[in-house]
Amino acid sequence: MPLTDDAFEALVQQLQQQSFTDAFNAYGEKGFERWRNPRFNKPIDGADCSSMVSGSCGDSIGLSLKFRDNRVEQASYRTDGCASSQLCGSFTAELAIGRTPEELLALTANDVLTAIGCFPREDRHCATLAIQALHQALKGYQQRSDH
Repeated sequence: MPLTDDAFEALVQQLQQQSFTDAFNAYGEKGFERWRNPRFNKPIDGADCSSMVSGSCGDSIGLSLKFRDNRVEQASYRTDGCASSQLCGSFTAELAIGRTPEELLALTANDVLTAIGCFPREDRHCATLAIQALHQALKGYQQRSDH
C-alpha cells in the first residue's frame, strides 16, 4: 500500500530526528552544531599552501592556509569523506588560525579531538588524517618560504 503524503512526511521527519539524535550522541554538542553548520570549508583566494592526503579508510582531507606575518590568517579544509572527516577538517582549520608554523607542528590529533569534545572511537583516525593534511600543507609553505 503506498504512503500518503502525510505518512511520507511523518516518516521523513522521524528519520531526520533519528539522524540528529545519532549525530548528537556521536559528536556531542559542539560537534553536532558544527555538523549542522559547517565552517572553514570555503576555498581561500590566494592560499599560500594546500594539501590533500588520503587515509587507509578511503577518505581524503585537504587543508589550505594563508599566512600573514608568519601566522595563519585563514584556513580551510575540503574532504570527500564522512561526517567525522568533515568535523576533523573543520576543527583542524579552526585550530590553525592565528598560529605560527612552529605552533602548527605542535598540534596533534588529540588536540583536534579535545576541541570537538566527543567523538566516536572508531573514527578517531580522521583526526590523525586532518593533522597529516595540516602538516603536509605547512611543509609546502616552508619549502616555498625557504627559497
